[in-house]
Amino acid sequence: MKKTIRDYELENKKVIIRVDFNVPISDGKITDDNRIIQSLDTIKYAKEQGAKIILMSHLGRIKSEEDKEKNSLKIVASYLSKILNDDVLFSESTRGDELEDLINNLNPGEIVLMENTRYEDLDGNKESSNDPELGEYWASLGDIFINDAFGTSHRSHASNVGIASHLPSGIGFLIEKELNALSVLDNPERPFVVILGGSKVSDKIGVIKNLVNVADYILIGGGMAYTFLKASGLSIGKSLLDSENISFCEEMLNKYRDKLILPIDSVNAKEISENASTNECFISDIKEDDIGLDIGHSTIKLFKQYLNDSKTVIWNGPVGYSEIEQFSNGTKELCEALKNIDAIKIIGGGDTAAAVINFGFKDAFNHISTGGGASLEYLEGKSLPGIEIISDK
Repeated sequence: MKKTIRDYELENKKVIIRVDFNVPISDGKITDDNRIIQSLDTIKYAKEQGAKIILMSHLGRIKSEEDKEKNSLKIVASYLSKILNDDVLFSESTRGDELEDLINNLNPGEIVLMENTRYEDLDGNKESSNDPELGEYWASLGDIFINDAFGTSHRSHASNVGIASHLPSGIGFLIEKELNALSVLDNPERPFVVILGGSKVSDKIGVIKNLVNVADYILIGGGMAYTFLKASGLSIGKSLLDSENISFCEEMLNKYRDKLILPIDSVNAKEISENASTNECFISDIKEDDIGLDIGHSTIKLFKQYLNDSKTVIWNGPVGYSEIEQFSNGTKELCEALKNIDAIKIIGGGDTAAAVINFGFKDAFNHISTGGGASLEYLEGKSLPGIEIISDK
């Protein structure tokens, strides 16, 4: 059991909180603030307890000076000030006098947000490679470290593992919530059904290997389904094919054919575009120039039969190319079905979370993870270094 923010006396302490403010920004505006909103409970608690709060986060990837300009956290500092109705100071530096002065002059309850931790990646990937000197320096700025960035917990970075190696540490409320939700895997109420979608089989090999031994059924959709269908001996036209993993699909189907439920029909087009004409047919009737881009009505009906009886559902990956309207029906229909099912329902972050929220089904699920990659590795049964390093109770 890991220590949490509740296990520390925070009053007048400099508390470094690693948050996940890696939010989408377009034309100078934050287009999805979910990750910011999810961090508020931990920030507010630290403030109420009289902590001097130092927030750290990354935003995007920094490979050039141009990347720095478009991935500054300054806009997030302003946004956070508005939703907290409180001043949030901003440090344009990731180290040095400006940052240190801001921190040293903080009063209890005040907040400073440091510039994008990945600015340090321009000089030898120091953040992303967990440079020991950088982690030690950042740790020197605070008294206690709280990791509340679940979305980066599967990475060993200077801003999580590096800092936690030098300070008393705990997890925040967001990570605690994530771990509690995903702990259903330890003893799921059955039937336990997993929905797996997304594009490539290679992205989900570890998840399939782990969950096929735990789940009662795995419903496979999205682009990855067509590699399984190809492995079944069916023609898939020009649909996405992960050719390097056909043998893996064959092996899984030979061992677990009763557990792995594949689409029986498909919504197809000649091209992936918003203006594409579509046709729907059984998988066996896909034409040579067809691209399969969504599950069809018969598959939706089939998948619903399994979901209607389920008591635990974990969903990772849309079952169609849901960014485009005419290929989003399968994902929407499964959302609608799950909305009306009395079960524990968890969304595994990433594209699935975006789709569920955008389609208006956020309240239909018990938990929507804020970390796509982290939740995926958790589902694979892997340990998450950003959490493993945290002090034990």
